[in-house]
Amino acid sequence: MLDLDKIKFDAEGLIPAIVQDCKTKEVLTLAYMNRESLEISLSEGRTCFFSRSRQTLWRKGETSGNVQYIVDVYADCDADALVLLVRPTGPACHTGEQSCFFQRVYSNGEPIRIDFGLAQLYELVKGRKDSPQEKSYTSYLFEKGLDKILKKIGEECAEVIIAGKARDKRETVFELADLSYHLIVLMAEAGITPAEVLSELERRHVLDKKVKQEYMQ
Repeated sequence: MLDLDKIKFDAEGLIPAIVQDCKTKEVLTLAYMNRESLEISLSEGRTCFFSRSRQTLWRKGETSGNVQYIVDVYADCDADALVLLVRPTGPACHTGEQSCFFQRVYSNGEPIRIDFGLAQLYELVKGRKDSPQEKSYTSYLFEKGLDKILKKIGEECAEVIIAGKARDKRETVFELADLSYHLIVLMAEAGITPAEVLSELERRHVLDKKVKQEYMQ
């Protein structure tokens, strides 16, 4: 653990702090901290920054509710910049975007690999709910409502069981994908995020390890 006395603040007593989602590693924002805001962040376990424009401390989420819970804090090799890995409870940007870095400045046109996961699928599905699109199956499900969504989940569960029982790997993968998609639709309808589900799984994992340790004692 690096001693806070070794952190190098600039002439104004500030240090840049890059905030990343601890699970996706997406860069959420770049803010600044002074010694006090860093100490507050570490003691409270949530991000607190120093506003250069207002010349005052501000706790992320104190007005928006979009709190960032700290998992890890790293300093660079010179100890004059920080990286904070956090669990965000909402968008990082005041515009409502998940990350403050959404305005492209340059691209050379080369194709890039786009990471795709539950979080990205959830945002896509939620977008179809918030801004319905004509001929979109997802928008259609939201229009029909909860009963329709639950009916589709029941049907897909049956399809997974049939494919699994037949030991047909390819068909099972196909049906699992269908089921996963419809579960994401239900989550968006219920206002449940992938992060909440992952946190519950993580809680169970930690509890299971604790129970095993107590059993071995």
